[in-house]
Amino acid sequence: MKKDSPYRPLTFLTDAIYFPPIEDANAEGLLAVGGDLSPERLMLAYRSGIFPWFNEGSLMLWWSPDPRMVLFPEHIKISKSMCKVLKSDQFTLTKNTCFEQVIDHCANVKRKHQDGTWITQEMKEAYMKLHRLGHAKSYEVWEDGALVGGLYGIDLGHVFCGESMFSAVNNASKFAFIKLAEELHQKKYRLIDCQLYTTHLESLGAREIPRSEFIDILKRN
Repeated sequence: MKKDSPYRPLTFLTDAIYFPPIEDANAEGLLAVGGDLSPERLMLAYRSGIFPWFNEGSLMLWWSPDPRMVLFPEHIKISKSMCKVLKSDQFTLTKNTCFEQVIDHCANVKRKHQDGTWITQEMKEAYMKLHRLGHAKSYEVWEDGALVGGLYGIDLGHVFCGESMFSAVNNASKFAFIKLAEELHQKKYRLIDCQLYTTHLESLGAREIPRSEFIDILKRN
């Protein structure tokens, strides 16, 4: 079978906390099926450049796409309109004050070209455990006392693995993302993992890099 075949056999995970080499992922980035969402497996996944992504009722799917969408914090793009927002007092930012509310909003927001959500109840409970263990972090954006935007992800100490974000009003998620990038740049984090390409992320300065480069950065902790 050719190395670049999209029909490469998938690994079916057992109870063992293990993932196959990421080079075994197929052309779409799908690496393995099954397993569980235990904190141990999830943290092994993120430290290995792998993340879970599946719909309600389907088998657990584990991905490691090539190329990888990332943002180097020092390359964050801030438009003139966002500069005005940042300088105003329209929004305030908090961190880790209402993680569950943020993940609920991310699960319920309607997105173009998507039916339903990949943030199932099982996923929510798994990331709540990671939050209690100090691995999952949230950034919350407030306007007039109401939660209007935010994001959450996994903090590896030198790489922040973004999972999802939401906006209830214009620019709220951008505000959270820019504040995240600025803080991580100050703390000398290497990058923000954005996983997959979107034009929205590209407009904020994210770009695709080879998976091998991404993994090399992960290992340089």
